[in-house]
Amino acid sequence: MRTRLVLTVALLLAAAGCSGDSSPRYDADSARPGLTQAAPGQAQPSGESSRKTAGSCNPRASLRPTGALPQPGRMPDGTWMAQIRKRGRLILGTSQDTLLFSSRNPFTGQVEGFDVDLGRLIAQAVFGDPGKLQIKVIGYDQRINVVLKNEVDLVADTMTANCARLKDVDFSTIYYEAGQKVLVSKNSTAKSIEDLGGKRVCSAAGSTSYDNIGKVRSRPIPVAKANFGDCLVAFQQNEVDAISTDDTILAGMAAQDPYAKVIGERYTQEPYGMAISKEHPEFTRFVNGVLEQARRDGTWAKSYEKWLGRFGPVPQPPAAQYR
Repeated sequence: MRTRLVLTVALLLAAAGCSGDSSPRYDADSARPGLTQAAPGQAQPSGESSRKTAGSCNPRASLRPTGALPQPGRMPDGTWMAQIRKRGRLILGTSQDTLLFSSRNPFTGQVEGFDVDLGRLIAQAVFGDPGKLQIKVIGYDQRINVVLKNEVDLVADTMTANCARLKDVDFSTIYYEAGQKVLVSKNSTAKSIEDLGGKRVCSAAGSTSYDNIGKVRSRPIPVAKANFGDCLVAFQQNEVDAISTDDTILAGMAAQDPYAKVIGERYTQEPYGMAISKEHPEFTRFVNGVLEQARRDGTWAKSYEKWLGRFGPVPQPPAAQYR
């Protein structure tokens, strides 16, 4: 068994706030539960109707924010935001071992990263205080269930928006573009996932990454673990030959293991969205309004620079698409 040195990467978390005067539009009355608002000449499916059209859906398209965002602390009566405000905290479902996106800082004990920053943005918009955020650590295979059970207000957890998941939950507009790659030992001669036929390739149970491994023509052997931290441990102990998931997650793993490398081109597209209950379309519209403001005022770019700037210039945030 080879011995690896595991490096602990400690990152500092800064609370992200919303600023700027360019407010997206949000119409609280038209966005109440049970009501939908269509763009001119276009019907917007919601609830059961969206389930029926999921086979031909566009998972990148979400509900349009209409009307000015409510002032923090003044959420419209009857909305889910008002319920959150009454509770006194926003509950975010995420992981604690996805370095750069949502991982536990070993010095502070706090979960932090790009996904957590987004949760703080929503808390800031509801309360005027990004600190009013409760983090619920969840497994990858529980991300849909915790939304369906209303155990969280939303999930931000490197989660790919796709049509299968849209049968059960709504997604925000896309906030990050990722794609699946492979992590192997530095002495591996593999150049892509296709070179790993018959090899054990780990991914998190319940993730699209795990499903994608089984679709590779060379037939690598998918190995499921509860989370990607467990995959990294299994890789370091020679229980698996490689790990395959989104390039962003693999970058965090490679930062922890100097004997690992990421290979190949992206072989999938993984657009990240925040999962929200279909019972609260007004909250999805609200979240999309906050995201649009973050794109415009540079808050998205600042968070990207903080967590992911080491990998290259800050790109333009993904443009919002609406249905």
